[in-house]
Amino acid sequence: MVDFRPIAYLIGRMLIVLAILMLAPAIIDYRAGLENGADFFESAIFTGGTGALMALATRNGLRRGLDVRQAYLLTAAIWTGLPFFSCLPFMLGAPGLSFTDAYFEAVSGITTTGSTVIVGLDKLPDGMNLWRGMLNWIGGLGIAFIAMIFLPIMRVGGMQFFKTEGFDTFGKALPRATDIARALLGVYVALTVACILTYSALGMTALDAIVNGAATIATGGFSPSDLSFSKYQGAAEYAGALFMLLGSLPYIRYVQLVTGRNWTILRDPQVQAIVVWLFLAVFAVTLWRLATSDQLLESAFRETLFNLSSILTGTGFFSGSFGAWGSFGLSVAFMLGLIGGCSGSSSGALSVFRVQLAARALVAQLAEISHPDRVVPLRYAGVPVGQDTISAMMLYVTGYIFAIGVLSVAMTLVGVDIESALFGIWASIGNIGYGFGPMVAETGTFRDFPDLAKWLMTFSMLLGRLGLLAIFVLVLPRFWSR
Repeated sequence: MVDFRPIAYLIGRMLIVLAILMLAPAIIDYRAGLENGADFFESAIFTGGTGALMALATRNGLRRGLDVRQAYLLTAAIWTGLPFFSCLPFMLGAPGLSFTDAYFEAVSGITTTGSTVIVGLDKLPDGMNLWRGMLNWIGGLGIAFIAMIFLPIMRVGGMQFFKTEGFDTFGKALPRATDIARALLGVYVALTVACILTYSALGMTALDAIVNGAATIATGGFSPSDLSFSKYQGAAEYAGALFMLLGSLPYIRYVQLVTGRNWTILRDPQVQAIVVWLFLAVFAVTLWRLATSDQLLESAFRETLFNLSSILTGTGFFSGSFGAWGSFGLSVAFMLGLIGGCSGSSSGALSVFRVQLAARALVAQLAEISHPDRVVPLRYAGVPVGQDTISAMMLYVTGYIFAIGVLSVAMTLVGVDIESALFGIWASIGNIGYGFGPMVAETGTFRDFPDLAKWLMTFSMLLGRLGLLAIFVLVLPRFWSR
């Protein structure tokens, strides 16, 4: 029987923290004389009160560490429950969204997807735009904690490999999860501050720099402008591409970097691969754009670098008329969106690690087929990869592609055209945020999608963020009967 008290206690404490964070945008809008300030205060009181009651009622429940089933439930509860409270300001104040739209926006923020249903971001109260950036930043930090502490234990889609490869070597320097969490928080804050200061130096206003900086490091993509980074063309795009890439690298390597293992991050196969793949994609698409348009080299390179970095890392910012790049550019972007950033970061999609492992497993299988008497051992970063890791990874990759197909068909059944449906699910399950197709073209948002389609996309965001199998396992009777 699963003991729910530790989960409720932790969620309760998280709600108290969430309520405290709501006070920042509340004060900003209150001082500006806007009603949104009172709406944020009301949301904070309800959220904090609920959290306090939950924590008090279950305060004796957290006596030992969480077991695997509780870890599954906690991760699911975080990304399904917290958006319910995070969406309250969207409903009570400007922009006055319906529950469906508000929950969609909150889930998109906390899962660092970056898709939006709001038109007129430039006219939103400053506090509301700050809240959107804060949701991205909170979500990115939470994902980093889950990726480093829970996912390797939960054995989701090959992530158990990092329990041995990452945690055993890492544990010699920082043996306790609290030490890991403290170091991770320091790295995350330092990257965010560096990004905000860079954006400010490049001419962004204080609010724009804070919101964009928080969303960049979290690979979240919520912007305070409908134009996204088209508003800041030039050096800011180069800076954005750099910090998006930094936000998509394995956080464990940053922590190792600041604790004395200076070159670990450069030797990581994921880091090497994501840089090479991004370079090849940018090079190919830039040449394509130069050959098929009259755009100048520098602007073509800059826009290509920024947009492809945003898609590969799952951030969701955009610049220029990306949708008009043609079939080749969109095809490359679609493939990059399937890959995603590195495992152990806030990026989504399949992840560089799984794609690398799948490719090596395929090569090894072909070698064994061509030479039946030959055994090809599979290794990653010099470490042998067990069959359980390979099986979990292949199941994840297969399930991911299958889920995109099934959910895209489901979207068409509720009134979405096939192009908008496919890219909508691609953007949601990969936590990418980009939208393409006739239903997105007019506003650049998902506002005009039917409510049922928005719920399918919300489910897809959660599915992608929770590691796909982590949410499916919760509906298995065997999970509850152990």
